[in-house]
Amino acid sequence: MFEITPQHDFLVGIDSDGCAFDTMEVKHKECFIPNIIQYYGLAGVSKYAREAAEFVNLYSKSRGVNRFPALIEALEWLKERPEVIARKVEIKIPQGVVEWMKRETKLGNPALEAEVKKTGDADLTQALAWSKAVNNTVTDIVSNVPPFPYVRECLEKLQAKADLLVVSATPNEALEREWEEHDLSKYVRAICGQEVASKKETLANAKKYKPNHTLMIGDAPGDYKAAVANDALFYPINPGHEEASWKRLYDEGIEKFFGGTFAGEYQKKLLAEFDSYLPELPPWKK
Repeated sequence: MFEITPQHDFLVGIDSDGCAFDTMEVKHKECFIPNIIQYYGLAGVSKYAREAAEFVNLYSKSRGVNRFPALIEALEWLKERPEVIARKVEIKIPQGVVEWMKRETKLGNPALEAEVKKTGDADLTQALAWSKAVNNTVTDIVSNVPPFPYVRECLEKLQAKADLLVVSATPNEALEREWEEHDLSKYVRAICGQEVASKKETLANAKKYKPNHTLMIGDAPGDYKAAVANDALFYPINPGHEEASWKRLYDEGIEKFFGGTFAGEYQKKLLAEFDSYLPELPPWKK
C-alpha cells in the first residue's frame, strides 16, 4: 500500500476508467466481454452474456467493481436468465475464484498468479488466462482516448492546494500508460492501481489529513464506499453526464471543498442525483 507524506493540507483521490478517462465503454465492450465469451464458452448465449456483463460493469450499482467480482456477478445473472436456461447452455460459476476472493484483498494478476502456482486450481488457472487476455486486448485496442473535458483544468486547480492520488482498480501498467500518454501523471503524487491496494486501502491515507480535507472523485458506488470507509468526502462523476460533472466540479465543487462548505447539503444533493443514474436490477428483471 502506498503511504503518502502530506505536502498540502488536502488530499484528493481520482478514479481513472470512466471517471477521468472515457475508457469504460471501449474496455468492457471490446476487451473484457469478448474474452469472457471466449474463455467461458458463452458463444451460444453471447447476446445475453454481453447484456449481463454490460449491466454489471457499466449500468448498475456494481459499476467500477474489480474485474473478478464483476465476472462472478455477470455469470450469476446469466445463469438465472430464462433465455439461457431454455437454450440448455450450462453456466458454471468458478467456485475457486469465489473462494480466492474471500481470502485475498489485492485482486490482481500478481496475487492470482501466485495462488495458481501454489494451488494449481483449475478455476483460478482459467481466470488468470482470461485476465491476461483482457490486459493484452486492452493494450492492443485502447489508446488515444483523451480525458473528459475539464479533467485537466480540475487537476491544475486542485494541485495548488491538494496532494493528488490516482485511486483505481485498474492494473498499474494501463493506468501509467494512459496518464503519461495524456501528460496527466505530472499532477499526481502516485498512481495506485489494483496491485498497490484496494481503493479503500489507498484512501486510508486520509487519516493523515484533517476531517473533511480528503475528497474522492469517482463514477461508481465502490468509489463512494471507499470514501465513506475513510471518512472522506465524495464527488460523483455521473455516468453518461461526465462532462457536466467535471465542469460543475471546476466551477463550484473545488471551491466548496477548499472552502469547507462541501460536506452537508451540497454533498447530499450530489449523492441523490448520482444514485438515480445506477439501478440495482437489470432491465430484464423489471
